[in-house]
Amino acid sequence: MKRILFAAAAVLALAACNKKAEPSLHPEWTYSSVMYEVNIRQFSPEGTFRGVEAQLPRLKELGVDILWLMPMYEIGVEGRKGTLGSYYAISDYKKVNPEFGTMEDFEHLLDVAHKMGFKVILDWVANQTAPDNVWMTEKPANFYERDAEGNAIWEYDWTDTRSLNYENEEVWWAQDDAMRFWLEKGVDGFRCDAAGEVPAEFWKGILPKMNADYPEIYLLAEAERDNLADPRETFDANYAWELHHLLNSLAQGSKSVQDLKDYVARDAARFPKEAFRLTFTSNHDENSWSGTEFEREGAAADACAVLCFTLPGSQPLIYTGQEIGLSRRLEFFEKDPITDWSANSYTTFWKTLVDLKHNNPALAAGERGGDIVWWEAPEGWVAFHREVKGNMVIVIANFGVPVAQEAVAAAAEGNDNRPAGDAIAEPFKNLEAAPVTMTFNVPGKFKDVFKGTVVESPFELTLAPGEFMVLTK
Repeated sequence: MKRILFAAAAVLALAACNKKAEPSLHPEWTYSSVMYEVNIRQFSPEGTFRGVEAQLPRLKELGVDILWLMPMYEIGVEGRKGTLGSYYAISDYKKVNPEFGTMEDFEHLLDVAHKMGFKVILDWVANQTAPDNVWMTEKPANFYERDAEGNAIWEYDWTDTRSLNYENEEVWWAQDDAMRFWLEKGVDGFRCDAAGEVPAEFWKGILPKMNADYPEIYLLAEAERDNLADPRETFDANYAWELHHLLNSLAQGSKSVQDLKDYVARDAARFPKEAFRLTFTSNHDENSWSGTEFEREGAAADACAVLCFTLPGSQPLIYTGQEIGLSRRLEFFEKDPITDWSANSYTTFWKTLVDLKHNNPALAAGERGGDIVWWEAPEGWVAFHREVKGNMVIVIANFGVPVAQEAVAAAAEGNDNRPAGDAIAEPFKNLEAAPVTMTFNVPGKFKDVFKGTVVESPFELTLAPGEFMVLTK
């Protein structure tokens, strides 16, 4: 076992100064909130609004604040994929999918959720509609992008959709009208699907007035665009896609802690500090198409989740089933419900993270959170603290020493000169190293968040790759 002496007193002396109160650029309720993505179809055997409503007490106990409902609008039949079709191929923005229940069922769910203290946001799909959307016959031909023969076209392999034409500003106001239909029903905002596929001018054209008319709404862009990140004119939050993929690579051993530090610095330079960053180890796309967090991050999945809750700007997301350690991919176009929601050690883990986010101002999203101060640490260890007004959070995690990065990179470029049959290191080999012990000399007493014990300096910490510690004061 390797032993390393580590003194943090000098680093802590450089902690960020207390900050003056600043006017809110986001709704007050958003700064320390945690989002939960609800996959309605798979959330219960019934796969209905009522099935979601029945589980609200469980989600309240988990502690999440924002319920993001995946698209619950009526979807198309033409070109439908699978048996049930994609939630993202919408045939009418102002109707609910009868698969999930009636409009009255939705309104009841919304009312009950609000009474329990939840905020509810809808998944808004502005980029495209189903081929049999009502607009295809009700609106002019130039509402949709078309080829030389006049056929409405689609992007990528989204053959069950047709792309809207944002050069036609009538599309802007039709979208604005449809979004306001749901805001009038009391929803608390939107997660905007493929927001970066739509011209920024569209969002800048409709969102300032929408924010002015509904000042308490929250807007999330499924995009990683600095021109969609100013909450004064567009969105409260962007996706942290780059961080997500980097954490996968860090866990697998093809990226290093230095890569993480470089990312944090680069992201801070690119985006305004006021911009929230949605952070996650899973969501509906990743789970169904790329695999569970356990497939992608192995034994470091929990450590990656800890970073999603504690890095600067973070507004963390929990996806359907993560709170029970769901270890399978959910079908996208078919019924594939989770039937056992029994609480377990994963539930405790995620609830602890939610409480950590709620109770520590240093971890607030956007401009209110504390700056990150990196600590010197052994290779493969992430160690930092954040502090605001005397509240300090310390995060330490061992990701193991990266393995065979040069070999992996060379093979990817087709330049490796390995002998025939010489295998490239497999993912997660970095998580198989021996534990490392560090001695900490950190002034004061701290609470170990996950153990509930008090830690006083100096103390020794031994972490195997994939293990972590979070301390608060």
